[in-house]
Amino acid sequence: MALQGTRGGGTRVFVTGATGVVGRRVVPQLVRLGYTVVAVGRTPQKRAQLAQWGAAATALNLFDRRAVERALLDQNIVINLATHMPSSSVKMMLPWAWRENDRVRREGSAILVNAASAAGVSRFIQESFAPIYEEAGDHWIDEQSPVRPASYNRTVLDAERSAQRFTERVGTGIVLRFASFYGPDSMLLAEMAGVVRRGWSPLPGRAEAYWSSVSHDDAANAVIAALDLPSGTYNVCDDEPLTRREWVDALADALGTRHPRLIPASMAMLGGSAMRLLSRSERISNAKLRRASGWTPKWRSAREGLCEAVRRIFD
Repeated sequence: MALQGTRGGGTRVFVTGATGVVGRRVVPQLVRLGYTVVAVGRTPQKRAQLAQWGAAATALNLFDRRAVERALLDQNIVINLATHMPSSSVKMMLPWAWRENDRVRREGSAILVNAASAAGVSRFIQESFAPIYEEAGDHWIDEQSPVRPASYNRTVLDAERSAQRFTERVGTGIVLRFASFYGPDSMLLAEMAGVVRRGWSPLPGRAEAYWSSVSHDDAANAVIAALDLPSGTYNVCDDEPLTRREWVDALADALGTRHPRLIPASMAMLGGSAMRLLSRSERISNAKLRRASGWTPKWRSAREGLCEAVRRIFD
């Protein structure tokens, strides 16, 4: 649930990753709530879009320490949503396609935290990735559950440690572990829809293994809720995670096509550590975030959320 009303009172918020699938939803909300927003856009076109939303758009090299230090002077809150994701699901299987994203999470997050600490920023919100937990079968997973990222996403823990250092040094550090995204502007969801229409599941893993997900809109509303959260790590996901069988069947139903065949386990194992991680059963709970804030997801599960996303993609 999005927070309503103007409450920012001119508080200055600096946003990286401002034109990504979550950032493009967060920035307009911050402006409507009365925050003074400075948002990073990599291209002139993206900066023009940010300006249309009411933010002060800026170009910033996150690896330039001095430039970042100057940019964060007089800022009150930093929201770091910066990523550099591979451009397709095929490229996501290539280890080298994640190198720039690794650098953003390892070096970029550390530079931002150091600059924020020096500038007297009071709150630092860091995006992270929930599907790094150990295989848990049908047991619920919370933020204290053991994690075991694969080589391709190990640097999420570097970014999380940067946020934790911020808490230890000067202020309130928040880590938001987002479950797997879906939404109408998702390149990956459109690709998955194509696979389902060809009769196959796009998800590796056993039929009964859980796949936790969250819509882009609900993820953005969680970022807004994080403006009032105490320090800590929070899972951001639907109320009701679905099994692989339920998730792909829900996507097929939304598309009006037959339920797909699942990927044989032997084929999934050919994808290396990334595919093995994506095959784990992770029934992730959002209970901590719900208790600590007014956030509730608009879509209880992907059954409802996928219907809306597919309608907006293909109508």
